[in-house]
Amino acid sequence: MTGADQDTGVHAFADLIPIAQPIVRAFADKGWMVATAESCTGGLVAALLTEVPGSSAVVDRGFVTYSNEAKADLLGVPVDLIKSHGAVSAPVAKAMAEGALARSRAAAAVSVTGIAGPGGGSPEKPVGTVHFGLAVAGQPVRHHHRVFADHGRASIRLESVRTAIEFLSAALQPAKQG
Repeated sequence: MTGADQDTGVHAFADLIPIAQPIVRAFADKGWMVATAESCTGGLVAALLTEVPGSSAVVDRGFVTYSNEAKADLLGVPVDLIKSHGAVSAPVAKAMAEGALARSRAAAAVSVTGIAGPGGGSPEKPVGTVHFGLAVAGQPVRHHHRVFADHGRASIRLESVRTAIEFLSAALQPAKQG
């Protein structure tokens, strides 16, 4: 990575801080803690949240579960679920979020699992495919799916962080029925 690439990554990450600030404040106002379960983002969602002053009252823990074994060992994602649907799938994203919620003191947990590239994609799941899960105590687990344009690994990861943070804000709203 060149210096220019590093600068772009740092500036892009810094641009996400204003998105995270009101979410951290809102969780603090509710007295809620948050957990993250991350695969393709490698802890960047937790890193962004902890860039916000006052986040120590909100961020309980982050699980970086890059391997399938880590998803099973740390989050309790059933191995059969991963085998039958693939690590990058709605059922696994939801199970990751549920596992993070169950293994933390958080009231809400967000998960991210995807294909950041440059390889690893398929016609069914191209590079840029990312699934998100959101588990909130006492509510049904929610799922969100995106296929980001393949503008490179860093771009997909940063867009995934942005989406995860925005999805986390949905925890502050009641789940829609139906």
